[in-house]
Amino acid sequence: MGLFISGFQHPVENLSLTEMNEIYQFQFHPYKYPFPQPLLTSHGNWAVREGIIVSLRDDNGRIGRGEIAPLPWFGSETFAMARNFCHQLGEEVNNQEIAAIPDSLPATQFGIISAQEALECSQPQIPSLHYTYLLPAGAAALQVLASYKGEEGTFKWKIGVGDPVEEREILAQLAQILPPGAKLRLDANGGLTLPEAQKWLEVTDQMNLVEFLEQPLPHQQFPNMLALSYNYQTTLALDESVATAKQLEACYHGGWKGIFVIKAAIAGSPQRLRRFCHQYEIDAVFSSVFETSIGRTAVLRLAAELSSPHRAVGFGVNHWLF
Repeated sequence: MGLFISGFQHPVENLSLTEMNEIYQFQFHPYKYPFPQPLLTSHGNWAVREGIIVSLRDDNGRIGRGEIAPLPWFGSETFAMARNFCHQLGEEVNNQEIAAIPDSLPATQFGIISAQEALECSQPQIPSLHYTYLLPAGAAALQVLASYKGEEGTFKWKIGVGDPVEEREILAQLAQILPPGAKLRLDANGGLTLPEAQKWLEVTDQMNLVEFLEQPLPHQQFPNMLALSYNYQTTLALDESVATAKQLEACYHGGWKGIFVIKAAIAGSPQRLRRFCHQYEIDAVFSSVFETSIGRTAVLRLAAELSSPHRAVGFGVNHWLF
């Protein structure tokens, strides 16, 4: 269950730039590591995670760390763009420069502002939340789920990566071995056509088993996804369509009342995201972009504050990283 961190303050957001007028020592360190097994989605095979660890040091010697974890095919800047921006900042950065990071660099915004907030964070612990468990694509999910020893939990399975008829047959088998009380999420990563999405929803409506179907259509087809959300019982969620805070705001004001899957590490400023979620109280599910523990901690703090308390967060992915 999600936790609301009572009394948690965000001094970076609550003070004006002129009041703070802080100058930080800035350092950044790129990283690159291969996944033990590639992650298969409708976007293709993802085999290597690249990102940048950033640190800010203030005049009191305190150090705050953040992570820039781009996902360009999802809507963020590229790794090269983020690295070039960090080079341009030099060895010192002030509040005005941090506030001026452009929206075209959402992962960079998140990483550097998260480092800034980490300087003031009085609760460094990762909050306690319920996680989803990401199953492998295809029939491999059956063996993994069959070996699961718990009696409940939330599982996520990628669809739209193989033959749709075979995938629906696998879904029927997954339903048979799903633990009592467990929830199942389907994620198409925008890889379905409209007729395919309609067929999937016909099946899931009859099963009454799926917690939600995530991003059935490409993000350019928002009107069609909106129509699907009205015409079927299965709950739909947006993911690729709300990759950044700007897109999140646009879809909400465009009429979306379903679930918003938020990949905060590429969404842009955590301050902007926080303001929006508090103002509109959306049904939010925070999700991983396979960031390291530094980015993960920053995102989970946001998730504890902003995500829907009755939904598991999308962070059961450590088995893909180690």
